[in-house]
Amino acid sequence: MNTSRRGQLSAVGSRSPDSAGTFASAYGIRAKHDYAGLIADPSVDAIYLSLPNSLHHEWTINALRAGKHVLCEKPFALNGAQSQEMFDVAEKSGRAVIEAFMYRSHPYVAAVDEVIRSGTIGTVQLIRTSFCYRTTNIAGNVRFDRKLGGGGLMDVGCYCLNFSRHFAAGEPVAMHASAKFHETGVDDVVGGTMQFASGVIASFSCGMSVQAENTAFICGTEGYIEIAWPWKPTAGKGGYVIARNTPPRQDRKDASAPPMPPRQTVAVDADQNLYALEADDFAGTVLDGKRPAISRDDTIGNMRVLDELRRQIGLSFD
Repeated sequence: MNTSRRGQLSAVGSRSPDSAGTFASAYGIRAKHDYAGLIADPSVDAIYLSLPNSLHHEWTINALRAGKHVLCEKPFALNGAQSQEMFDVAEKSGRAVIEAFMYRSHPYVAAVDEVIRSGTIGTVQLIRTSFCYRTTNIAGNVRFDRKLGGGGLMDVGCYCLNFSRHFAAGEPVAMHASAKFHETGVDDVVGGTMQFASGVIASFSCGMSVQAENTAFICGTEGYIEIAWPWKPTAGKGGYVIARNTPPRQDRKDASAPPMPPRQTVAVDADQNLYALEADDFAGTVLDGKRPAISRDDTIGNMRVLDELRRQIGLSFD
C-alpha cells in the first residue's frame, strides 16, 4: 500500500492496542485501538478491510454508513445475500465498495483478454485453475475456523472461480464440487467443475493441505494460454505463454505450411507491487469514476457460485 501512487496509508485499527501500535510504529501511521475509531476518523477517506470473512459484511456496512469508501478483501461476504446488502448500502451512502481480488489489477489480465478476443487460440473450450498451499499452522488460523467463514474454497478457491468466470465471460449453468474436510470442520481440499452456456468447461482445485503447481490454463481450438503464477505475479515478472500442441497426423494436410511456434513467452510486467496496483485501481474508481476492476455483478455472481458449491460439499456458516 505504501507504494500506491494515488493514496496514502494513514491509520490502522485493531481489536488489540498492542498490535495496532506495533503496526503503526512500523509504518509511521496513527493507531486506532478499535475498528469503530478508525471508521470515525474524519481524516480517513477509505478503508482497506482485511478482517476475517465473517466480519466483512458488518464492518463494510459500518464503514460505508460512516462515509468511507471500502476495498473489502475476498471473499466479499459469507453469502450472496450479504453481498447484495453491502452494495445496496454503498449505493444509498454514495460510496464505492469493491471486492479486493488483487490479481485482476495486474496488466496481464487485460493482455490475456486481448489474446482471446484476437482469436489467437481459437475458440475457448476449457479453463483449468489451481490454487493450493500446505500449512501446518492450524491453531488460531482463521482459515481453519468455521465460525469465521474459513475453508479452502472461501480462502483460495474463490480465485479459481473468479478467474474462470472472467475468462469464460459468463456465469456457470451447471457446477459440481467434492471436498475433503479438516478435523476443524472446514474444507481443506476441494475439486470441482463448472459448465458455461457458451460450452466452456472449467475445472478447479484448491486446498490448504496440499501442494500443487498453482498454474492456470485457458485452452482453445488453436492453442492454449499458460499463466505460471496467475494469483500473485511479482513486479517485473508478469506474463504468460501461448502454446500449441503438435496436430494429429490426419490433420497435417499441408506439409509446406510453416509450423506455428510451439511456445511463445510474452512478458507483461508491472513496476509496482500487486497490492499497490489494486489500491490505485480502487483510487481511480473513487476519484475519477473509473469502472471498477471487479464490478458489483461480478462479485455477487462469484458469491452465488460459492453458495452453491458450499451447499454441495455441506459447508454451512449458519
